[in-house]
Amino acid sequence: MEENHVHFLVQSVPMYSPTKIVRAIKSITAKRIFLMCPVVKDALWGGEFWTKGYFVNTVSKHGNESVISEYVKGQGKGKYEELYRQQELFE
Repeated sequence: MEENHVHFLVQSVPMYSPTKIVRAIKSITAKRIFLMCPVVKDALWGGEFWTKGYFVNTVSKHGNESVISEYVKGQGKGKYEELYRQQELFE
């Protein structure tokens, strides 16, 4: 997690398009955040947690899965260390 974006490393089967996967991730996480912190929804203009944009790429294009996994895990370390300790959001 960074200040203005989040990285996800997702494994899927070919029958699910990247668009479908991104929509599911955005929907599930926004609902969970709004449930846990209702004030967040009120603070957002229009109640939208996520922007419409996203970027998707395959692991094979830029390296192997373990290298990219470590990169994703290292995002936001330090400044956002507290967010990593508060794992209740995804449990």
